[in-house]
Order: sequence, then structure tokens, then C-alpha cells
Amino acid sequence: MGAIIFDGDSALLVERAGEPLKGWWSIPGGLLETGEKLEDAVRREVREETGLVIEIVFRFDIFERIMRDQEGRAEYHYVLVDYVCKVTGGELVPGDDVSRVEWVPCAKLREYRVTSGTIEAVERAYSHELRTRS
Repeated sequence: MGAIIFDGDSALLVERAGEPLKGWWSIPGGLLETGEKLEDAVRREVREETGLVIEIVFRFDIFERIMRDQEGRAEYHYVLVDYVCKVTGGELVPGDDVSRVEWVPCAKLREYRVTSGTIEAVERAYSHELRTRS
């Protein structure tokens, strides 16, 4: 699961410190622990990766990411649930499995080495946010 979090015209991105996707930027999030509810997991992952406390605004999107090895076999298969969230506390610091955290202006997302589907999800969520602000 992942958290799409905005601060004005910027979205929060984290740079992955471990495999898979070491060195790639994505929204904060991670794996569900056995017995953990999705919304509890997204709050935990954001706190662990960024130091921030969040409130979930709404579930935004559900999609799959299948990563294949060199022979074309499925190596990783993720079912991702993204939530739009807002910050309610904490201090922005890189946590356990990220090397950097940054507020990235939405207009500059394409300047980062971003995981597949992330830019499109953030842009759709940002468009939704702009429409609801009006």
C-alpha cells in the first residue's frame, strides 16, 4: 500500500534504499504485515519511512505491479492500494528502508527516477485535489 501526500503543489516521495527498486523514487508505503489492516499498515509505513504521522483522507486506487526477471518469469507481484493522506504531525526524516525523503513539486516529478505508475497516480490524485479545492 502507498500514501499519496501533498503539501501545496508538492508530493512526498521517498528514495528506496533496498531491493527491489533500490535508488528509485516512489510514494511512501510498503508491505502489509500478517493480521494488519490496510489503513493501519499505510499509517505505520509512512511513519517508519518518513517520520510523519498521517490521516487517511480516502482510498484512491488499486492496481497490480508485476516485476519480471531476465527470463520473463514473475519475480515480484504486488497488489497496491494507494490512499490520499494528509500530514497531522511528526518530523520529516528518512526512515528504515529509504535513503531520502523530499517534497517534490508535481511539475518536476518526471525529473526523478520514479517507479512505474507512480507519476500517473500522483498526477491523477493531484488533479482530483485541485478539483475538490475549487
